[in-house]
Amino acid sequence: MDGNNEPVLREPPVAGGEADTLLGSLERQRRTLAWKCGGVDAAGLRATVGASSVTLGGLLRHLALVEDEMFSQRLLGNDPAPPLAAPAGAGPGWEWRLTADDTPERLMALWEEAAARSRANVRQALEAGGLGGASAYTSPGGETPSLRRLLIDMVEEYARHVGHADLIRESVDGLVGEDPPW
Repeated sequence: MDGNNEPVLREPPVAGGEADTLLGSLERQRRTLAWKCGGVDAAGLRATVGASSVTLGGLLRHLALVEDEMFSQRLLGNDPAPPLAAPAGAGPGWEWRLTADDTPERLMALWEEAAARSRANVRQALEAGGLGGASAYTSPGGETPSLRRLLIDMVEEYARHVGHADLIRESVDGLVGEDPPW
């Protein structure tokens, strides 16, 4: 169940409709990210692999920002959610740099709250116009993406970063696997 007591698809249906397949695919990626980032301490959230500066904590904040950008700002035309607005003087990539205040609990909650808002916003957009409904965003080139396109872009964003999380988590404590055990 999500924050509105709505069932959350755990997997894409084997032979479902387009909306349920897209939402199930997105939820599978979210669930896997939560598993890969869950249960690590502050040092684990700051661990890196090789020359990369990407951390599990940075992934949580980055994906919270992308959730907000995609399904609140672009989809509905809202301003950034207060905890997700860039701090004054923050430069590019600020979300990847962790501070002393960035505890595992705080970062996980930030991401979980962003995902919950996204679920509610997507549900609202599906009811209003379906997958083909236009978003509030128009690109500099004059193109307005549909909810379908935003969902596909978000599945792609998660898939890329879940791969990063997989490598980082394995380096932290050896946790491996494709799907969470639940």
